Amino acid sequence: MYQNKKKVGVLLLTLIVLIAVFSFAITAGAFKLTVFQVYEVLGQVTGILNTESDTLARMIVWDIRLPRIIMATITGFALATAGSVFQACFRNPLVEPYILGVSGGAAFGAALAIAIPTWFFSAQLSAFFFGTLAVMLAYHLARVKGQTSVVSLILAGVIIGALFTAMVSVLKYLSDDAALREIMFWIMGGFYHSSWDEIHVSVPMVMISFLIIWAMGWKLNVLSMGDAEARALGVQPQLYKVILISLATLITALTVASTGIIAWVGLMMPHAARMILGPDNRYVIPLSAMLGALYLIICDTLARTLTSAEIPVGIITAIAGAPYLLYLLRTKGTRIEMQQ
Repeated sequence: MYQNKKKVGVLLLTLIVLIAVFSFAITAGAFKLTVFQVYEVLGQVTGILNTESDTLARMIVWDIRLPRIIMATITGFALATAGSVFQACFRNPLVEPYILGVSGGAAFGAALAIAIPTWFFSAQLSAFFFGTLAVMLAYHLARVKGQTSVVSLILAGVIIGALFTAMVSVLKYLSDDAALREIMFWIMGGFYHSSWDEIHVSVPMVMISFLIIWAMGWKLNVLSMGDAEARALGVQPQLYKVILISLATLITALTVASTGIIAWVGLMMPHAARMILGPDNRYVIPLSAMLGALYLIICDTLARTLTSAEIPVGIITAIAGAPYLLYLLRTKGTRIEMQQ
């Protein structure tokens, strides 16, 4: 009982820190704003306050900063949740949301829409379609005689991802200079195109999927023990793996389609959550989701404040992520083992 209270306390503390960092991120930038100005704008937009509006402050807060910070939050939430699901289902602490080829497929879809804009409505829709298609192809390729083994699924995801990555290289070679620059900037990831329209689609889908996954946390605990143990406990491993992996893939493809390729979040945050709270997925899932959101808000704030020109967020996550994983493997390898 004491351990459960302690874990709940950690979750509440992380939520408080997340809210504080979210609030600070709105004030940070080339145009300095106070917390009072931010809440004044929010009050005016929502109709709570009846004061005169500062047009510049309102544009910066409501039209520019708030959409991208919310998008960073929901993207970190989605990628970290998906990472927790994949690592538990595959019983492998080194897999992450892109293991089924989502990133390669989404990158090809976006690159195709940028290189040949007359074929598609938007890069986001194209990225989502091809990201989902990549997962379907990987699953079909891995299915042999009605069975889909974890090893086959991972290998199929790597193959499909490599194929789409190769096709992206072909598109980059054939594109003109303007399209090439846009493709490269999208692949490096960022929230500079975030809009309320994307948020209205992403937030409900991600939060509904997250709640379903969280409610099935105890089944993830059983699945992480192995298929034989799961069947002995009355859990159908194939059915629940399909449900959980489908939800994780959906939220990954949805966010990647809007933000581009942002690596390491789905790999790092579940590790950090397990190191703090142990292997119980009922606590690992919400903690890793909040840590992912916190991490991406910090990375995005750095991306738009470190220099006068914006740095792609994917570069910052890669710079921070690689040393972090090396640190885990070198100094805490025994503590990040998955529960077998």
